[in-house]
Amino acid sequence: MDGAYPKDVSQVQSTTTRRPYFPAHGDDGYRVGHYDLFLDYRITSNRLSGIARLSATASRPLERLSLDLGAFRVSAVLVDGRAVRFTHRAGKLHLTPKRPGPGPGPFTVEVHYSGAPRPVSSHWGELGWEQLDDGVIVASQPIGAPSWFPCNDRPDDKASYRIEITAPAAYTVVANGELAGRRRAASAVRWVYEQAEPMATYLASVQIGRYQPTELGPRMRLFHPGRLGARARNDFGRQDRMMALFTERFGPYPFASYTVVVTEDELEIPVEAQGMSIFGSNHVDGARGEERLVAHELAHQWFGNSLTAADWRDIWLHEGFATYAEWMWSEVSGGPSTTAHAAHWHRQLSALPQDLVLADPGVRDLFDDRVYKRGALALHALRTYLGDLAFFSLLRTWTTENRHGSVTTEMFVDLARQYDPRSPESFFAAWLYGSRLPPLP
Repeated sequence: MDGAYPKDVSQVQSTTTRRPYFPAHGDDGYRVGHYDLFLDYRITSNRLSGIARLSATASRPLERLSLDLGAFRVSAVLVDGRAVRFTHRAGKLHLTPKRPGPGPGPFTVEVHYSGAPRPVSSHWGELGWEQLDDGVIVASQPIGAPSWFPCNDRPDDKASYRIEITAPAAYTVVANGELAGRRRAASAVRWVYEQAEPMATYLASVQIGRYQPTELGPRMRLFHPGRLGARARNDFGRQDRMMALFTERFGPYPFASYTVVVTEDELEIPVEAQGMSIFGSNHVDGARGEERLVAHELAHQWFGNSLTAADWRDIWLHEGFATYAEWMWSEVSGGPSTTAHAAHWHRQLSALPQDLVLADPGVRDLFDDRVYKRGALALHALRTYLGDLAFFSLLRTWTTENRHGSVTTEMFVDLARQYDPRSPESFFAAWLYGSRLPPLP
């Protein structure tokens, strides 16, 4: 944009290249409706054995299809119950069914695999299944899911899940959804979790550790190392008030429950998963020193998990909204107001390079702090323009109409226009598609 403010959203959108950020991930020839994962994990040897059954629907006849899967040994693949030829290299499992292949219409894939799970290397470090000092953490955003199960790894392909995992009896296993069963057999325990609401692959998660449970309130659970119990209960003790605030502002909580896991290890940042957030021991000080992160991760259950960006370029729809939720919680809990936060961060961002486009930041800047803060500033500017009544009505409509779905920046702009049809094109174009930071209203 050469630093100028664009004048028209449609003109900017028409010139924006919509190439996927991760073209090697995913297959657009089908969609998965449900994953059944049967896993057995040995902690001491870091060995994972699995059977994954995918119930999918092809959009066209498929002579060949692919799944994303890391460096495992694949022993068998079946499509609709019949063994098929396959090749597995460079993180892709390519299947060649006997003719006629599946589709258009429903079909099933079953993959038998085993090996030592390894995280996926990326610009942001290692992603996915990772050994802790005494357990496992799964942190897959954005492309780490293939580190532990075969999948169609694209954010707009959301499915329900059943995750059955057997682990040593001394450990607690936490996964997405609701605990549907737990059975001990000799020195191991089989855990079964069911995630009924559609979930993107990168949000699927398993946490294994020597955890103790604490009930934080209705539908809210906390798992933590025993030594951190008092600190964790204090630091997450106002989560029920956050839940009440966000329910009022964003609409009903979109899942059956919410789980927080605190690991024994330190983590650089908290980890987002559907219906769950994972914090490191360094985020728990007993004095609520990281409470803004508690608010941020809870807000992701609406923005990121229920409403998931269809394309990674629209990640501001996750991070900008969660950051603005931090500011909202700050205001009601006795900290600086949203206006004060906006003024502070506008000054900070004004001093930084003006080369980031919020609605298309590029792969390397996907998690740049400017995406988070400028996204929150864009929402504050829109709130100032529309007024509180219209703004929060817009947010509640946004979460209701797109509950458990995939969303884009264009969809949000189209909805926002309905709350003030006189909204100038330049407002949205400048905040979302211009590289130069606009002034606050």
